[in-house]
Amino acid sequence: MNIPQGKNVYFASDNHLGAPTIEASRPREKKFVAWLDEIKTDAGAIFLLGDLFDFWMEYKTVVPKGFIRTLGKLAEISDSGIPIYYFVGNHDLWMNGYFEEELNIPVFHKPQQYEINGVSFFIGHGDGLGPHDKGYKRMKKVFTNPVSKWLYRWLHPDWGVRLAQYFSVKNKLISGDEDAQFLGEDKEWLVQYAKRKLETQHYDHFIFGHRHLPLEIELEGKSKYTNLGDWINYYTYAVFDGEQLSLEKYPKD
Repeated sequence: MNIPQGKNVYFASDNHLGAPTIEASRPREKKFVAWLDEIKTDAGAIFLLGDLFDFWMEYKTVVPKGFIRTLGKLAEISDSGIPIYYFVGNHDLWMNGYFEEELNIPVFHKPQQYEINGVSFFIGHGDGLGPHDKGYKRMKKVFTNPVSKWLYRWLHPDWGVRLAQYFSVKNKLISGDEDAQFLGEDKEWLVQYAKRKLETQHYDHFIFGHRHLPLEIELEGKSKYTNLGDWINYYTYAVFDGEQLSLEKYPKD
């Protein structure tokens, strides 16, 4: 991927729209849409690293109610020719074609590698990676099992969405509230994951979400780990200008 001079690549994650309710999250949604409206003027590409919604489930002909401002803005930006890439998180595992068909936004269920203007990136949401997170890894296998998904779709959407939203907000294992504090570099499992990846291949940047903390940690070999924070408490995002990657806050003032 080559970004023209004067254009930037933007990265954001963990909006959790709909938590604790759609109405309560609407001010955050409007703030995020305002950010999208600003960056579209110089965006060469936009990466959204998961958990845009606190819960997202696609039935064959039904998607969850709400979030029209966000979906409309993403459609506008995508239609203008700016590429958007979406990585599913642990709250929106059950994406199944809606973004691709309606918004022309490719969706990835696993981390991906990119080279942007000659700089290498390893990008993903971050859930289930590294040596820990074992409870969630077991739960994810159940959530992503085709039989589990088939059975869940037999619930009426009103019941299915309502039930999932309840557990999404209440379950600490799903919400990741236990990760609200910096654990120290040696105990940050995504940092450990990045270090292990560097043993076999070099990447200039590792970019993840999931942790809800804005973090920048220098690794060996001039590599760097960045966690994007969230759009609940921090309103942080990363921007790559073709040479340097920086973590920013919205609004900047």
